[in-house]
Amino acid sequence: MRVKSVSAIRHRKILKRAKGFRQARNQRIQVAKEAVVHAGAYAYAGRKLKKRDLRGLWIIRISAAVKKLGISYSRFIAGLKKEKIEIDRKILSDIAIHDMETFKKIVKEAGFEFTKPE
Repeated sequence: MRVKSVSAIRHRKILKRAKGFRQARNQRIQVAKEAVVHAGAYAYAGRKLKKRDLRGLWIIRISAAVKKLGISYSRFIAGLKKEKIEIDRKILSDIAIHDMETFKKIVKEAGFEFTKPE
């Protein structure tokens, strides 16, 4: 007669989470358990790094867009703060990529005239 033990259920749960891992990490319970714990730690750290990386990407995109207009990124951001324009970097980046005319209007609102024609 089959006994539904808690340990077997727990083991199946761990092995399910270790699916796709290499070598013994997806077969042997002790090794798989450690691999799953470390994978969770890396995933947690990765979620924090992702936010950092995306913010950096947005800044690079905004910087490239304002450089085309002859303005430095730091002066542009300072101008936005001075004029109390509260558009975050994610939205600014998106506008700079997809709608340059609107981005130019935002730059003008921040108190800048274009020195370089596009």
